[in-house]
Amino acid sequence: MGIKLKRGLFVGRFQPFHLGHLGAIKNALEHVEELIIMVGSAEYSHSDKNPFTAGERVEMIRAALKEAGMDPGKYLVIPIRDVHIHATWVPFIVSQTPKFDIVFTNEALTSRLFKEREYRVERIPFLQRHDYSATEIRKRILNGKNWESLVPKSVAETLVKIHGIERIRELAMSDNPTGAGK
Repeated sequence: MGIKLKRGLFVGRFQPFHLGHLGAIKNALEHVEELIIMVGSAEYSHSDKNPFTAGERVEMIRAALKEAGMDPGKYLVIPIRDVHIHATWVPFIVSQTPKFDIVFTNEALTSRLFKEREYRVERIPFLQRHDYSATEIRKRILNGKNWESLVPKSVAETLVKIHGIERIRELAMSDNPTGAGK
């Protein structure tokens, strides 16, 4: 990329925050002086796809970045609710965040919407994408398999502290009483 840009934006739901997210943030910070970490879908929680509140996700992210020794002056963590009209989503984000120069994402729709508004968009190198996926982590929790190795230690501790493991299991049962197909 060459010269460091002033500020970037990294969008995610972080349900939960995992080592792939941490790697993406470290990569983005190699290219910008400051990174806005946007916690998307902030209004959603307590469902099998979005089990954690925006506040819990912010706590996970901050704890993980502190654990990784990252300078808190280099990032902002901002929860933002969804706007379910694609044409107004980017202007809404722009109105809710400090000015940014670049967007880091691998999500096709996010990339397209920002490019249409003439933002520079860069892909992030994936780190073991199959394993470092919040969906995979939630699935492993449901199946009683090892998930702790996929998240920073501080995130695992946060999930235990907030009874997140039990929440994921209970929500999966309420969404699918037989537990089949989860």
